[in-house]
Amino acid sequence: MKIDSIKNGIVIDHISAGNSMRLYYLLHLDTLECPVALIQNAASNKSGKKDIIKIDGEWELNLDVLGYVDSAVTVNIIKDGKIVEKITPSMPQTLENVLFCKNPRCITGVEQELPHIFKLTDPKKRIYRCLYCESKA
Repeated sequence: MKIDSIKNGIVIDHISAGNSMRLYYLLHLDTLECPVALIQNAASNKSGKKDIIKIDGEWELNLDVLGYVDSAVTVNIIKDGKIVEKITPSMPQTLENVLFCKNPRCITGVEQELPHIFKLTDPKKRIYRCLYCESKA
């Protein structure tokens, strides 16, 4: 299989195997007009297998989503065929409109325009709770 290198764009690397489709939808990559390549179960020296997402084009990336799904990912910004910046996102303290509260009594179920905000309450267990009703994500 051959996937060409990109001239200008983003490569999300070191995604835990099986998480690329989740990131694909959380980042709304399905709405992009530019080419997007998903590589699943690629060989990795560190973890055995990994996923990779290549986006061939300029695009605003939500690092909070990346840090939430998999804080081991690396983001390579490519300009003129070369890596110009390497980013390692960390787990965000708050998430807005990434998770949605499942509690039917939460105010976000009644007030549709309210943003769904979750706060990190236990970093070791990666637990986020709704800002309004304290429900666990």
